[in-house]
Amino acid sequence: MRNSTPWWIRIPVLFFLIFGIMEYFVDSGAQPAFIKYPIAQFFLLMILLILIAIELIVRSIENVMFQTLSEEAKERYLNTQAKSWEWKWGKRMYAKLLGSRPMREEGQLVLDHNYDGIRELDNKLPPWWVYLFYATILFGVVYLARFHVFNDYDQKLEYEIEVADAEAAIEAYRKTAKDLVDVNTVILLTDASDLSAGKAIFETNCVVCHMADGGGGIGPNLTDENWILGGGIKNVFKTISEGGRDGKGMIAWKQTLKPAEMAQVASYLLTFQGTTPANPKAAEGEIWVDENAPEKAPAESTADSTTVAMNK
Repeated sequence: MRNSTPWWIRIPVLFFLIFGIMEYFVDSGAQPAFIKYPIAQFFLLMILLILIAIELIVRSIENVMFQTLSEEAKERYLNTQAKSWEWKWGKRMYAKLLGSRPMREEGQLVLDHNYDGIRELDNKLPPWWVYLFYATILFGVVYLARFHVFNDYDQKLEYEIEVADAEAAIEAYRKTAKDLVDVNTVILLTDASDLSAGKAIFETNCVVCHMADGGGGIGPNLTDENWILGGGIKNVFKTISEGGRDGKGMIAWKQTLKPAEMAQVASYLLTFQGTTPANPKAAEGEIWVDENAPEKAPAESTADSTTVAMNK
């Protein structure tokens, strides 16, 4: 009837084993199953209560059976229970790594030095310390060979790798957290799904002022190069979010549309640039030039060799 492990070890081990099995088999995406599915929390609570109940039942049965024993058997049982479990291998390994010697052998270790009654023992360094020292030497040799002999990589390359990994992680995060976009972080969306979503938003909310082909009506023409509040994805996003000119511009859509939706519709309406609407409205505002766009190389004027020859 003696248990090899105490209850306060059995219950947590079994509980976390069942918890791990549940997390492995329940598909909950990036979230843990017990957070995504509240029913999983109830399941784990029931498992914990059942494990505690089993321990209580086993203890009760053990107590009932103990009362049926004779006095001699009871004494033997109690003596058996009183014996503590020892991890003999662990104790031997601990003593070996510590390298300490029994107190009765101190007489063999005392040196001749005597400082006002203080004697010195000739103890050796603990084996664990010696092994650790050897490990640092081995590590130093491997490090020297890897980075200074074979030139594996340097700090600059490591930094560039870390930056590239961080940028990739940020980009992946943005794809799943598009509502975190703002006027400073918005970028031009080119995916067909985003443009399709932007088109649906445009046709629902913007057609009445800008026409379906972007030619303009109450609102300005979106197909020409003139912009009242600036062009480009950031300016257009800001205009949609904060609204147009006070008193005569369009309303602010930040209370109606999510940041991701404003980025989608801003990207979609920029696709009207350079198209030809059916009834284009006259240009308003000023021609907007992207300051960050690469400068175009001036076209070289080449004279026709035939014309040059004829003009001689």
